[in-house]
Amino acid sequence: MNRTRLLMIGFVALALGAFVSLVVYKNLQSKTAGPSEPGVDVAVAARDLEVGARLADGDIMLVKIPASSVPPNAYHKKSSIIGRGVVLPIAKGDYLLPGKLAAENAGSGLPSLIPPGMRAVSVKVNEVVSVAGFVQPGTRVDVLLTGNPSGGGGTQTTTVLESVAVIAAGQKLERSASGEAQNVPVITLLVSPDDAQKLTLAQMQGRIQLALRNPVDTKQQELDPTREGALYKEKLLPPPTPHKPAKKVVAQAPPVAAQPYKVEIYKGKKKEDVTVENQ
Repeated sequence: MNRTRLLMIGFVALALGAFVSLVVYKNLQSKTAGPSEPGVDVAVAARDLEVGARLADGDIMLVKIPASSVPPNAYHKKSSIIGRGVVLPIAKGDYLLPGKLAAENAGSGLPSLIPPGMRAVSVKVNEVVSVAGFVQPGTRVDVLLTGNPSGGGGTQTTTVLESVAVIAAGQKLERSASGEAQNVPVITLLVSPDDAQKLTLAQMQGRIQLALRNPVDTKQQELDPTREGALYKEKLLPPPTPHKPAKKVVAQAPPVAAQPYKVEIYKGKKKEDVTVENQ
């Protein structure tokens, strides 16, 4: 009897405690929670989108987000971005923002990645030229030219372009997710119109080599061409000393000894010959 009574008292105490806790929780929640903020439709990626993709209706979904959390320049309608090209990788659920999409009517694929005033020039490469396949979209390279310039002087190597952006490797517009090397026959570089001319001429003049560089290293270096002699540690000979012609010495004839001469002296009818020494 006493045991049953104690159990009932304990059960009632637990129920009363749970009820009091719930009432206190509800009161605190009602005091701390402000007025509910209405949500607005925002366009996000419905799946992972690769660079160069063209947005279709199935690539976009609208989600409700509190107005205070909506990022600037976010799109709120599918119709405003359908058909735009993707210029940066977009993960599923990420906001579709202007910085990740090509301009209107810019199309998709490689043309959409070319900023105004720039050009895309392709360079034929092999495993050596492409640095064992590690030259991929998003990396930066220097372009080296090895050849024999007109006028002689032997074979030399010079840096034609520095810190050039790679926008495509073969037909791929983004690098491998795993970072593995990709051997492709063509690398596409993003250059200015002036550099596009230099690059095209360099491919005709000699052998092109790409030098991979750290993307954060943007320092430009003025390097002199490297010639064959520098590889074999040839010493430059000093310039020849100009030869001065020897002075001509004119031989002078020895002086002729002075000859004495005779003088005739007349004293009346008498003549006298006198020899006088020539001084």
